[in-house]
Formats: sequence, structure tokens, C-alpha cells
Amino acid sequence: MVNKLLTKQYAVCVYTHGTRKFDTVVADYHEPVKQYAADNYTLEQIDNALVKGYVTETEYQETIAYTAPSDAPTE
Repeated sequence: MVNKLLTKQYAVCVYTHGTRKFDTVVADYHEPVKQYAADNYTLEQIDNALVKGYVTETEYQETIAYTAPSDAPTE
């Protein structure tokens, strides 16, 4: 079972501070952390994590895939 508080903490460490990389995060938390970042961080914050080398290009793309397109047409 994934702990929400731990998910948030991993996201802060990976995307905001760069004190952790995904290879030091428990594997069960990889996708929940990416989802949390996509839901709670701005695109600028996620971009910044990539620019600073906190996440790889692949991890960045996987995170962005969780973001909802803001200009998607609705029916």
C-alpha cells in the first residue's frame, strides 16, 4: 500500500530539492510520485527539475503524461 505522505515527501525530494533520484525511491512509489508531481506542481516546476537534472528526460515525459491538457476540447 502506498502512503500518501511518503509519496508527497518523495516528490518534494525529487522534483523540488533534487536530494533524491528515482533510483533511490522505492519502486512502488515511482508512478504515484510522478502522478503527485503532475497533479500538484506547475509545468515550470517540473521543467525546472529536468533542467537541473533532478529527473531524466524519460521521467520528465512520464510525469508530463499524467498532466491533463488544459486546452483539450470538451464535448
